[in-house]
Amino acid sequence: MNIEIKKSKNPIKYEDAIRLMEERLSNLNKDKSCELIWILEHSDIYTAGTSYDKNEILDKSIKILKTNRGGKITYHGPGQLICYFVIDLKKRNKDIRKFITVIEKTIINTLKFYNINTFADKDNIGIWYNKNSKLKKVAAIGIRVSKWIAYHGFSININNDLNKYSSIIPCGIKNKGVTNLKEINDQKYNCLEDKIIENFISNLKDLSV
Repeated sequence: MNIEIKKSKNPIKYEDAIRLMEERLSNLNKDKSCELIWILEHSDIYTAGTSYDKNEILDKSIKILKTNRGGKITYHGPGQLICYFVIDLKKRNKDIRKFITVIEKTIINTLKFYNINTFADKDNIGIWYNKNSKLKKVAAIGIRVSKWIAYHGFSININNDLNKYSSIIPCGIKNKGVTNLKEINDQKYNCLEDKIIENFISNLKDLSV
């Protein structure tokens, strides 16, 4: 399995990241490039997926960038780990549902390494943490599939500014909150990026034809 691992230390502009992934997708489809897992961070930006509703924008003064990923409105910014990918599902039985399960399992197992128990919800995509019967999202998932190649990715809130979510209805879910790892357990999350990559690659092997 030939997957390029890319880590960006400086914040990457959202539009530049999408452009690079779409170029990689095109080249991968022509067998001119390999798959990609890319760890990065964005500067402050609100993005809207293909199923968003304008009523989910609570602060009409913020700028929203429409994107072609699935899902609704979310926020990206400093203190949030972004894992983008360009993964060929033709090599993995063309099963989108199982691929999403791989992503969920990757996040859950990684956070469990840091003694944080989270779970997936079949009705509300993403990874959730239960604190005193209050459900809060700690990781968001948004993907797009083109010619059986999956791209975009997922994000994990580490120590980002949670007040930013008050301007929107995050992911279109009104009755649940958003949290981050600092709020759950203010510890050092050393090697988090490496654990994500390690678990993601390991779980992807379960899908190989």
